[in-house]
Amino acid sequence: MNYSLRIADLPTTERPRERLLSVGAKNLATAELLAILLGTGQGAGKLSAVGLGQYILQQLSSDQRQPLEVLREMTPQELMNIPGVGPAKATTIAAAVELGKRAFQVQPNERTMIDSPEAAAAALSQDLMWQSQERFAVLLLDIKHQLLGLKVITIGTATETIAHPREIFREIIRHGASRAIIAHNHPTGSVEPSKEDINLTEQLLQGGQVLSLPIVDHLILGNGNYQSLRQITQIWEQFPQGDTT
Repeated sequence: MNYSLRIADLPTTERPRERLLSVGAKNLATAELLAILLGTGQGAGKLSAVGLGQYILQQLSSDQRQPLEVLREMTPQELMNIPGVGPAKATTIAAAVELGKRAFQVQPNERTMIDSPEAAAAALSQDLMWQSQERFAVLLLDIKHQLLGLKVITIGTATETIAHPREIFREIIRHGASRAIIAHNHPTGSVEPSKEDINLTEQLLQGGQVLSLPIVDHLILGNGNYQSLRQITQIWEQFPQGDTT
């Protein structure tokens, strides 16, 4: 796509709004999504709306963080420091970012069925997904996998948190849960498990066998992504947890 062309000069099939209606929002480039919010272009080199979106992303790039990670924390005033972004565009972007955050932060009601990694990640999102410090939490479930509650066990630094199996099982037993899903976040956004994550999971599965309190899964969340250790490891085959389906 030529980022210097006006949206009106583009073929209909290449215009961001029409492409969103045709192929869905998830298939658009980030610059195209920004273009829909911006509406019109201008700015550096009199760019089109898509070009201005691309320019904004370039301005937000850094060696340590992704552009969207930076954008998520920017105020309208900071956005207005980018050439071509005035009050209208800045407030539109800020409103869209806030809506995105709130969509992730909707918590399910108690007794909601947590029967998949997707459902578990949704229930954990508000407390873990976007946090700047590592947190370790447990989803407390009844025998039918209905949600009894969520408990944040520990809050650590930006790179490390510590959760002891004793503390985790204490909360499970105290709330009368029949099974649980454990989870923690990686503020870096990487959802790959560390050696420590694997070791802790093994300890908890061993404890679950002894106490007859099945650990259904261990999720890692961060910056909009999540990973189910049950889906990517064979630990549950080594330490069967009884009927956890």
